Amino acid sequence: MSDFPEYDEIHVISDIHMGGNKVDFQILRETKRLANYISWVGQQRPGGRMALILNGDVIDTLAEDIYGYVAVDEAVATVQRIMKDPSFCDIWKALADFVKLEGRTLVIIIGNHDIELSFPVVQRLIITHLAGSDLTARARIEFSTTGAGYTCMVGNARIYCTHGNEVDAWNYNRYEDLAKVGRRLNVGRSLDPNEWYPNAGTRMVKEVMNEVKRRFAWIDLLKPETSAAIGTLLVLDPSQVSKIGKLLSIVGEKMQGQKQVDQRLSAEGFQQPSQDVAIPFTTDRLLGPNLKAGILGATAAGSRSADEMLLAAEENFNRTDAKIATADNTLGTPQLILDSLTGWMRGVGKDEALRRALKDWLTDDKTFDISDQDDTYKQVTAAIGSPVDFIITGHTHLERAIDMGGGRYYFNSGTWIRLLQFTEAMLKDTTSFKPVYDVLINGKMETIDQAKFGNQPFVMDQTSTVSIKEEGGKAVGRLTHVVGDGSGAPVEIRKFPG
Repeated sequence: MSDFPEYDEIHVISDIHMGGNKVDFQILRETKRLANYISWVGQQRPGGRMALILNGDVIDTLAEDIYGYVAVDEAVATVQRIMKDPSFCDIWKALADFVKLEGRTLVIIIGNHDIELSFPVVQRLIITHLAGSDLTARARIEFSTTGAGYTCMVGNARIYCTHGNEVDAWNYNRYEDLAKVGRRLNVGRSLDPNEWYPNAGTRMVKEVMNEVKRRFAWIDLLKPETSAAIGTLLVLDPSQVSKIGKLLSIVGEKMQGQKQVDQRLSAEGFQQPSQDVAIPFTTDRLLGPNLKAGILGATAAGSRSADEMLLAAEENFNRTDAKIATADNTLGTPQLILDSLTGWMRGVGKDEALRRALKDWLTDDKTFDISDQDDTYKQVTAAIGSPVDFIITGHTHLERAIDMGGGRYYFNSGTWIRLLQFTEAMLKDTTSFKPVYDVLINGKMETIDQAKFGNQPFVMDQTSTVSIKEEGGKAVGRLTHVVGDGSGAPVEIRKFPG
């Protein structure tokens, strides 16, 4: 008998992101499809043993109106609101029906947008909401919230599921600190907001992204955690220039995070990280080459750095009487500084500036290449031992199916939120980008949902799942897409062994 739970099959989904008490803050769209898919899963393998694994970012408290960066005193109320939200209640009903079925197990793994799942009070709330007083159904619900992931067996194959943020320096969780918060809540104590210092990704979302998202709902659909994303944000919302110092400190926090995530999945690296963090990023690097070229102009590229321009813009942004003693042909007034920052001079309009920023963002883009060995793949697989046959992550929102060789396989279960895909044709030039720009600048999720370019919907219809099933004495893994209303069998995209 194995040391790990044994199943005849498992189904894995991740990055559902249930959350947001405002419609434009809700990035999950196919809620009915998801509820029906959960019901479909429950009916598979009658008489067999099956697990439905929610592999992180099940809820999204960063989209909620909470005080600070983590819901502590508000944790129960926040999760209750999400469970009762009309947009999501069908999903919770389907999960409740699932755990009532014999031979079924629901596994909930922590991500980086739902860290409150680590609190015992929240776990008890979810268990009670799904199973009530039914002790058998309650026993079918498991949580993995310590950063250890979840290991199980399907046939003779060992499966390891982890969200993937454990190797992401932007979004690592400090599980030891989360445990301390849980202990405080259990003994009736609270947490001073000053005691909780968030990771860089959380700071980016709460301090910058959510503000921009109120005007441009789609920004959350792009996972802006690359350096050129800063340029995109600045083009969209020039007021963000006042946050340049904060953005640089966020990148510094990311570098600190890099030290803290080293060897996390291998359970090593217990040494205390240094608190002295060098910030090797300049604003020139944060902007990206295409946008920077539009900002500086051909005649000024070597005369003044983007750092100098941004510093001057930050100092003068809220001053109507500001003067610049060293005005030159590039920067004559504070307004021209701001104009040049956002691409409004030298014949470069705001639409062209945004096009350039997006081109920087998507340079060498392999976002939708399911065989691309991205950083999450490289770092997770490097940390996991050879006894694991199937590795399943999420977090990036980008599905993957990779044959690692030697009978070992890697999947990323993608996401259920909206996904936007910018094609080369859309970003080719200002003319081709103009209709896209008009949709983006409108900012509303409804407009995004209805938009089509080249007869294709702007929002991809792609809701992903991974299954591992015992078939003929061996474990078979599949990356699939759930389609239609979700009540039928998913469409196979890649199969291992294939």
